[in-house]
Amino acid sequence: QVQLVESGGGLMQAGGSLRLSCAASGRTFSNYAMGWFRQTPGKEREFVATINWSGSSTGYADSVKGRFTISRDNAKNTLYLQMNTLKPEDTAVYYCAARRQFGMSTTEGEYYYWGQGTQVTVSS
Repeated sequence: QVQLVESGGGLMQAGGSLRLSCAASGRTFSNYAMGWFRQTPGKEREFVATINWSGSSTGYADSVKGRFTISRDNAKNTLYLQMNTLKPEDTAVYYCAARRQFGMSTTEGEYYYWGQGTQVTVSS
């Protein structure tokens, strides 16, 4: 069992930056690839970013590439999402998720553990 708790969301003006954190507990964090997903009301949850177990490989949705950076600190059992140049369309609830494999994935169904989400609101 892995417990995931997101933090760092909030209200930001367009063009600003936020850093989300996801604290993991329960099992060996480095055994899991991790991902960030987001969801807005009335829409399906969408992939944002993914990272492999060591942090050596990352992947991004086209909509955030060049603006968001995913990283992890296995010593601190924490996943991060640095979000720069925020846009109103980035407004969503952001979720971190853990995959019971070492390799990263962009597919929601391949993630087994999920956090409760943190709200990010970007005003224009």
